[in-house]
Amino acid sequence: MLFKGVFGGFGSKKISVLAVVLVLALVTAACGGGGSGKPEAGQQPSQEPASRTIKHAMGETKITGTPQRIVVLTNQGTESLLALGIKPVAAVKSWIGDPWFEHIKEQMADVKMIGDETQPNVEVIATLKPDLILGTKVRQEKIYQQLSAIAPTVFTENLGDSMIDNFKLYAAALNKEGEGKAVLDDYNKAIEQTKAHLGDKTKMRVSLARFQPGKVRVYYKNNFAGIILSQLGLARPDAQNKDDFSADITQEQMTVLDGDVMFYFVSDRQGDTGAKKTAEEWLGSPLAQNMNVVKTKRAFVVNEPIWNTSGGIIAAKLLLEDIRKRFDSL
Repeated sequence: MLFKGVFGGFGSKKISVLAVVLVLALVTAACGGGGSGKPEAGQQPSQEPASRTIKHAMGETKITGTPQRIVVLTNQGTESLLALGIKPVAAVKSWIGDPWFEHIKEQMADVKMIGDETQPNVEVIATLKPDLILGTKVRQEKIYQQLSAIAPTVFTENLGDSMIDNFKLYAAALNKEGEGKAVLDDYNKAIEQTKAHLGDKTKMRVSLARFQPGKVRVYYKNNFAGIILSQLGLARPDAQNKDDFSADITQEQMTVLDGDVMFYFVSDRQGDTGAKKTAEEWLGSPLAQNMNVVKTKRAFVVNEPIWNTSGGIIAAKLLLEDIRKRFDSL
């Protein structure tokens, strides 16, 4: 009798139709108004980006998803990003260049420069609103807490001889481990191809040295170039066959630089010539004239950023190309 009271002016068929419509509307509202939160058949539930915890030199850092706005505080790290196809929003200045090394400057177009490795500008970094900061304990330990307050921050322990481990750490932080593996596979392939190309020339004793204004340093095995020479199986002079980084030497100790071949880098910055003058003075001295590498004219000046100051995966591959060309000329 309810329907009759409500729809008293309508015929029985019309009442029946309206009653069905009303019931269906009430059922639909009941099902849809509160919502069960369950997706309909065929629909995928929405998911938050996955989070992961990265262990690094300063502890552990939680990172969610794939970072898009990255600030990098090492020259080595800059090359890691570029090798992974990532352009940082900001980076520290290259040690040589204005402001970037020659071999990466085209890839670094429009990247903001934020100081150098020893003194990055924290205030400017904060204004860039990064979602990841990559640095190193050996350079920026004192400002780690400030950086962590801005964005998730991941630090390597050091630089120089740890390029591969540092690259893997950054790739993990960037959520690019698959891409990182491909880059390292390509690098390892280049090592093996270069090693095969050199053949018996790997038995030649390779000396490494760095000339700075008024100072000369012998480079042993645990540095960027030294590690690559070891990967190629190249021999080192007995005086340099040490698992150390480097050591300053006096001119009277110059014979420790002798070998079958010497590669040396000259550390002059823009407009400076002090390191070049030191190299000319030492290699032109009577003591140097008795060295095998000088007498055979096998003392070669090489590119400082590629062989030393960059320390990254891009420079490493360029160094392999340089080694191959240099030995082809011997």
